[in-house]
Amino acid sequence: MVLAATPIGNLGDASRRLVELLGEADIIAAEDTRRLSRLVHGLGVQPRGRVLSYHEHNESAKTPELLEAVAGGATVLLVTDAGMPAVSDPGFRLVEAAVDQGLTVTAVPGPSAVLTALALSGLPTDRFCFEGFLPRKAGERASRLAQLRSERRTMVFFEAPHRLAAMLRALAEAFGGSRRVAVCRELTKAYEEVLRGGAAELAAWAEAGEVRGEIAVVVEGAPEQAPARPEDLVAEVQSLVAGGTRLKDAVAVVAEEAGASKRQLYAAVIAAR
Repeated sequence: MVLAATPIGNLGDASRRLVELLGEADIIAAEDTRRLSRLVHGLGVQPRGRVLSYHEHNESAKTPELLEAVAGGATVLLVTDAGMPAVSDPGFRLVEAAVDQGLTVTAVPGPSAVLTALALSGLPTDRFCFEGFLPRKAGERASRLAQLRSERRTMVFFEAPHRLAAMLRALAEAFGGSRRVAVCRELTKAYEEVLRGGAAELAAWAEAGEVRGEIAVVVEGAPEQAPARPEDLVAEVQSLVAGGTRLKDAVAVVAEEAGASKRQLYAAVIAAR
């Protein structure tokens, strides 16, 4: 089985291996067969294999059929509407099941909206995480962002254009209006646009007019906190001791959570007696 990345906008980004596999695969499992038809037409490819629809609503039903084909020696090619399968797109369940059965899974790498947006954002790229789409409901979205408030890595999200303003406003409220953000729109396409600024600034931009196109949002990670002073942690240690925890254990727990020196914290607790 082969997972193949497809262009996220510009057909010129299609790899030679993708073109070859589209023409040679025994089965092409596509998230949207109509988009696949446009893709192969644009690339001048005539698939010789069977094309079937494989998306989030029929994954459970279609996965056994695809696994049986792979086990029988067929070349099964999985493609999504754009980018790499299994990354916020169908494919994970199929790969998981194939691995469980000991079947060979490989990939044809290529375009990725996540990595393209990250590279263009101007934000740190040494450590990052992909968070996909935030929940649509305001309360659930706020809860998820609260969990990410202390995330130090650069974060990459996807968002629908009609929800972008609400998402950016929620980011500003959860992380602060000055947290750096890059909104990457229509990547690799004719109207590609990358807007960079504070969360509040970009929220105001999105609220001022209609936003269109495929969107990735890259968000700066939380700033590094200054190490806690041992004397500021004494009360927390004393509270644990009052609850029955041994002093040595209480110091170890508090020091580890705060990233403080156990020796210095122990000395501060003794000095406060």
